[in-house]
Amino acid sequence: MGATTIAGLLIAAIGILGGFVVEGGAMVSLMNLPGFMIVVVGTLGATIASFPPAQVKSIPASYRRALQGGGGPEPHEMASRLVSMADKARREGLLSLEDDAQNVGDDFARKGLTLMIDGTDPEALRSILEIEIEGGVQRESEKAEVFRAASGFSPTLGVLGAVMGLITVLGKLGGDVAELGHGIAVAFVATFYGVGFANVVLLPMAMKLKAIANEEQTVREMILEGILAIQAGDNPRIVREKLQSYLAPEARTPEDDDVAAGQAAA
Repeated sequence: MGATTIAGLLIAAIGILGGFVVEGGAMVSLMNLPGFMIVVVGTLGATIASFPPAQVKSIPASYRRALQGGGGPEPHEMASRLVSMADKARREGLLSLEDDAQNVGDDFARKGLTLMIDGTDPEALRSILEIEIEGGVQRESEKAEVFRAASGFSPTLGVLGAVMGLITVLGKLGGDVAELGHGIAVAFVATFYGVGFANVVLLPMAMKLKAIANEEQTVREMILEGILAIQAGDNPRIVREKLQSYLAPEARTPEDDDVAAGQAAA
């Protein structure tokens, strides 16, 4: 997921800047420190003023997360692992999964498996994990909202920068016409910064964070169903069928099906 985010940002930048150059524009004409300060620093300030300190502090980490991807377990790998655990639990009992629970590599799955092994009531287990899922979705939505709000401030501040630039230019109407034309062009660079920053950087990050949150929610719901099925002593084939419903059709590879079927038959 991280590679697609970086590739998308690069493609967008190449398309926008490349089109500008093809039209005869010079890259140097887009370099404008005052416009950059008005848009980027102004957007940062407006965002900081709009959210609690905890959400503001999460901005750098959220940006890295959007670029790198969620980093959670792959859904089909987790499904296969849970099917293996179901097979082991039926043969050796739930206590045999203690080492598997500690080595699962996902905090949510580890917590759920540990609660299951400790003998937590199924309804209580479901309630605890559902609260965990809802809390995670809420936190990720709040992080995405920071970028979405910033994407609204940025174009407005770009227009503000253009207006400020025009005020300066109009104050020099008695000067050389060519110089005035250059000043007007520079003034509108702030608008370019504002719209570009919003639509190429901020809004895509908000949407990516939302997509990551949705994917993690689906995986966690799958883990929850898998853990409850293991606790209930369901046949590994039944567990596999339950978990497969959470996977996209293209993720349900024949290799996974054959492995799971072999485990169920063991």
